[in-house]
Amino acid sequence: MGGEAALRPGLRCEGLAGLSGLLLILSFPKFGHGAVAWVALVPLLLALPGTAGWRAFRLGYITGVVSALGLLYWISLVVVQYGGIPLPVGIAIMIALCLAFALFPAVFAWVVARLVASLGTVGLLGAPVVWVATELLRAHTLFEFPWCQLGYSQYRSLPVIQIASVTAVYGVSFVLMASSALLAFLAIERESRRRRAAVGALVLLVGGVWAGGAWALRQPLVETGQVRVGLVQGGIRQEDKWVPGSAWDNIGRHVELTGEAAARGARLVVWPESAVPFLFDQHQTLAEALRRMVREWDIYLFFGNDDRETEGEGRIFVGAKLLTPEGDLTLRYHKIHLVPFGEYVPMQRLFTLGGRFAAKVVQEVSDFSPGSEPAVAEVDGHLVGGYICYEAVFPGLVRRFAADGAELLINITNDAWYGTTSAPYQHLAMAAFRAVENRRYMVRAANTGITAVVDPWGRILEPTRLFDRTVLVRDVPFIAEKSLYTRYGDLFARGCLAAALALLAATLRRPGPLGPTRGDRRDRT
Repeated sequence: MGGEAALRPGLRCEGLAGLSGLLLILSFPKFGHGAVAWVALVPLLLALPGTAGWRAFRLGYITGVVSALGLLYWISLVVVQYGGIPLPVGIAIMIALCLAFALFPAVFAWVVARLVASLGTVGLLGAPVVWVATELLRAHTLFEFPWCQLGYSQYRSLPVIQIASVTAVYGVSFVLMASSALLAFLAIERESRRRRAAVGALVLLVGGVWAGGAWALRQPLVETGQVRVGLVQGGIRQEDKWVPGSAWDNIGRHVELTGEAAARGARLVVWPESAVPFLFDQHQTLAEALRRMVREWDIYLFFGNDDRETEGEGRIFVGAKLLTPEGDLTLRYHKIHLVPFGEYVPMQRLFTLGGRFAAKVVQEVSDFSPGSEPAVAEVDGHLVGGYICYEAVFPGLVRRFAADGAELLINITNDAWYGTTSAPYQHLAMAAFRAVENRRYMVRAANTGITAVVDPWGRILEPTRLFDRTVLVRDVPFIAEKSLYTRYGDLFARGCLAAALALLAATLRRPGPLGPTRGDRRDRT
């Protein structure tokens, strides 16, 4: 079983795990490059043979914590600056989220270490299905926080990401992890026949993905029509957005930019999340002003506007609405996936020190209720579906809009919270995948940027600069045909989860070929 000999335990393994965390940081914008992701997990995988149990878990946890701190550092800035809470508590919230984030690479490392102990170096080749399984779990457990999953690092590598129309982002993550696993296998394995097979598999993997993606990029899509879209970016800083004295001025800025878009022929104008800081149903002056505007300029207006129940519990929803050129309100959508610590406080007693800071967090950042169903509406006889901000990182949710018939995807967001940190760039990278997965054009209006149009192959067209005050006007096609992902959803990711569980079950029934590992013996002492 040549190659089972592990790297010497100790600080060297912890250093390798930390290096993988650093490489993951350098795989994402705005400071990194997607090419790094192809090798990012090699150091962690090299550290796992010869470990087991808690030690393997700890190595994965180190990778997870290091990467999370580098990718999510901006959370502390948001909750302190806009949540109105003390700096130490803000840092504690960020660290707590990073520690939760790191549980999933830790579970990954624990499972892969078991596979290696049971199967030898061949066990490393199970890493791709295990990694995808943990990404799926991260999207649907704890805080439901699938931020910066590995595949998102490739958002600029168009041939690589075309597989997402079948597998969603999880397929891209699988390919990247397979690359790291094969490289780690080559570094450890000594048997020449196996090494040759691994080299061949690596060439086929990379070459096949690129060739298949290049083919997909040349395939035309049937357009059912088009609409000229105007995307309004007001450039309103977060500290100015909710100042009562500035509310009408902020709306006026959006109206002014809408007039510019209408003058350039826009038929559908999109305002960003929370663009209208009044309750539409309860502010007749505002409602009539917007109805008059759409009638005068003969436009559809899709805009972010929150809702409050007038009966029952009086719940508050993050919302979006659509006005027709006749002034009719034909769509009212309530955000389904809320932002942890931004729109609700998960596990309040734990993360607010027994409730001492809960009132302050909820008062300043707000505590919204989630919606329940996607919504679509007609624009010139074609269905459109719009989702809000953080929801753009959930493939399964956005898929539901396309499955319900949306021929154009609309994403509205307010990334002013994040300033000029990495977060707006990360957010756009993730949002772009939804267009590829569903083979739809996606138009994105962001309060302070990055506003853009994304085509069905993932090209980001005419992205704006952060904090510019501008409007983007572009003809955008409607597409009705459904991708395999739109039709069948997360079958690939769920298959990986099932395979990972089956592999884990096999290791529980079968002892390792060499008996207890050094890590096992060390843990018992």
